[in-house]
Amino acid sequence: MARLLAGLHQTWRRSLQVRVVTITLVTSSLLVGGFAYLIADKITSILLENAKTDVQLRLLNGAEYAAKQFSLYGQPQEAQLQETIDGTVNYLAGGDPQQNSGVVVALTAENWPGVIEPRTSPAANVRPLISPELRAAVAGGNVANQIRTGRLTGDVERKYLVYGSPVPTRFGQVELYYFVPLTLQDTTAAQARATVVATGVALVLLLGLLAALVTRLVVIPVRVAARTAQRLSAGLLDQRMAVNGEDDLALLAASFNQMATNLQRQILRLEEMSRLQRRFTSDVSHELRTPLTTVRMAADLIFAERDGFDPAVARSAELLQAELDRFEELLTDLLEISRFDAGFAVLDAEPTDLVPVVHRVVDRLSGLAERVGVAIELDVPATPVIAEIDPRRVERVLRNLVGNAVEHGEGRPVWITLGMDETAVALTVRDHGVGLKPGEEKLVFNRFWRADPSRARQTGGTGLGLSISLEDARLHGGWLEAWGAPGQGAQFRLTLPARAGDRLTTSPLRLVPADATLPFGGAPAGGLLAIGPGPNGTLAVGPAAPPPRAEVGS
Repeated sequence: MARLLAGLHQTWRRSLQVRVVTITLVTSSLLVGGFAYLIADKITSILLENAKTDVQLRLLNGAEYAAKQFSLYGQPQEAQLQETIDGTVNYLAGGDPQQNSGVVVALTAENWPGVIEPRTSPAANVRPLISPELRAAVAGGNVANQIRTGRLTGDVERKYLVYGSPVPTRFGQVELYYFVPLTLQDTTAAQARATVVATGVALVLLLGLLAALVTRLVVIPVRVAARTAQRLSAGLLDQRMAVNGEDDLALLAASFNQMATNLQRQILRLEEMSRLQRRFTSDVSHELRTPLTTVRMAADLIFAERDGFDPAVARSAELLQAELDRFEELLTDLLEISRFDAGFAVLDAEPTDLVPVVHRVVDRLSGLAERVGVAIELDVPATPVIAEIDPRRVERVLRNLVGNAVEHGEGRPVWITLGMDETAVALTVRDHGVGLKPGEEKLVFNRFWRADPSRARQTGGTGLGLSISLEDARLHGGWLEAWGAPGQGAQFRLTLPARAGDRLTTSPLRLVPADATLPFGGAPAGGLLAIGPGPNGTLAVGPAAPPPRAEVGS
């Protein structure tokens, strides 16, 4: 049952035609049902009013006739009175124009019980159909009526319209009653209701069919447009809709095709521009290699002889050497970026212990850390951390992350943490500098982006390091993420699958550092606030203590 309800709910959400037809059927059913009820009720009321009018006329004539017949008698004990009553009742019943219609005429004398016997024609026990309220109303001199159900002239229970009228005489009042069966009226009303219901059902079905046909005329072009848009988004830029006629749907198809043509033209233009840009970057980078090699050789000779130069010239030689180093790094990064853009980057994965990789990076950057007064603290396992990676690329990523952390560390320690689990390995680099503003954790990976363009670089970076690092992480099938907060520093996390080709689901290390302060409050007493992936990818929050670290540098 639950599966059926889920399927119906999914069909309701996905199909515009089903929704329109259902709403049309429900609305038209309510509307037609309301009209059918009103019409059937009106027909029943008209039939009942006609029956009442007919009975009232007959009752008035019968009461006048009976009053004339009984006007000759002054006492109820007279011998011929009962015979006159019998003859009058039989005459009134026999005078019915609808013979054998089941009409019963009765005459009673409530004021003379035991003296005047009640008479009916045809013979029937009418007392159960005369309610005390009706009897009291007629005895009080009023004409009254009720609808009662019972058996009079047969074994079948029928509904009767009971009318009573007083008949004045010289010796007092007697009561005349007419019992008219409503079988014909009920049958006619039932037939009318059945006709109205059948007509209403047919009308509702016709409206539903009409809504389905009209909706189909609109839905089919929309579905075709959706499928065409999906093909366009998949890269099939030559897909178009068929244009039939000159109506609004044809105008929609023509406009869609024009939009697709313009998009195709723009996409092809952008692809060509991107291809030319990549080729230009690659060609320029390669062409600059030869003159740069010549300049490098000349600069090396000048730099080697700088001690014999004037101090100003010697300083110029040192600046030339430093800028040439940065120029070479920029060319190398541009060539690497062009390979990523062209899709030529290849991963040379092999089982590698990441612990020596971390130590090599730290050793290489320890001199820079000492110059800027930043201590690098390590938290790496004592046992090997083996993963199938490209060691050259991972070392480059870690070198960029640690170099940026040292440059932005503001003289405070930089923490490097290495962790692993059964499916992944992770590296985090934490600095305690100015941090990142909201939204900058995504911008840091853009090419040539800098949080503070006026800030002087300590490492002479090219502005492409984090972009290349992000591409290296993606090439491994891993993640490179950033966290930062103003005044709390920043932390970068590199997560790689332990086996090449595996898909990552979680990371062994937290992205948000344990010593970070939440916007809604500080760390709990007795420990730092730890935030990280919980079960099923949720965010877990709880107290945690900072791990012990080995300090490298000063």
